[in-house]
Amino acid sequence: MSYSVGQVAGFAGVTVRALHHYDAIGLLSPSARSHAGHRRYDDGDLDRLQQILFYRELGFPLEEVAALLDDPGADPQEHLRRRHGLLTARIEELQKMAAAVEHAMEARKMGINLTPEEKFEVFGDHDPDQYAAEVEERWGDTDAYAESQRRVTSYTKEDWQRIRAEQEDWGNRFAAVMDSGEGPGSEPAMDLAEEHRQQICRFYYECSYEIQTGLAEMYVADERFTATYEAIKPGMARFLRDAILANAARHA
Repeated sequence: MSYSVGQVAGFAGVTVRALHHYDAIGLLSPSARSHAGHRRYDDGDLDRLQQILFYRELGFPLEEVAALLDDPGADPQEHLRRRHGLLTARIEELQKMAAAVEHAMEARKMGINLTPEEKFEVFGDHDPDQYAAEVEERWGDTDAYAESQRRVTSYTKEDWQRIRAEQEDWGNRFAAVMDSGEGPGSEPAMDLAEEHRQQICRFYYECSYEIQTGLAEMYVADERFTATYEAIKPGMARFLRDAILANAARHA
């Protein structure tokens, strides 16, 4: 089988002009000519063109492509090994690029404008972007979500460190109330439930008692939230839920 220059251009997605150029510089000369002198390419020519286009896709200049393809010490198997190695390296590079883009997208979505190193310094093993897509899907059309996004966009590393410090201090004091034997309906427990609400108001969005009681039920129903509080002290998620409900009733 032989093919015209137009057919080859259509197969390979290149221009006829490019094929003429490859012929002129000796990179890809057709194996035959028709009686009228027109170029005719065979299957071997197409194989060489495929290799040319592969190296060109990776950014190799035409002179280097010619040197690679005309290397007398390289058999077809060697070309395949080389291409496999280059593809593997390119895939790894693209995966890193994709990961960087995804990170930037999630950071923009969450509004947490920190470098990976700063995130680790502030949040440790916890990834604040982990549930970004789910949060947006569930609450993306609410005023609270919009307000939270607006606020956290402006936070610096120092702001997040201060917020984390206040939240950790609150957790330690709430655990101390539990250790004291006070119940979730006690004044100290309800006061800390109110402080919990006020922290949300100051750091993220205006959190009404109705919103806070909805969050409280989620702390118990969603094991991911439960685990966050249980990591501070076993039983805290349910104790906090009950304290929040009692505090809401106190302010009704």
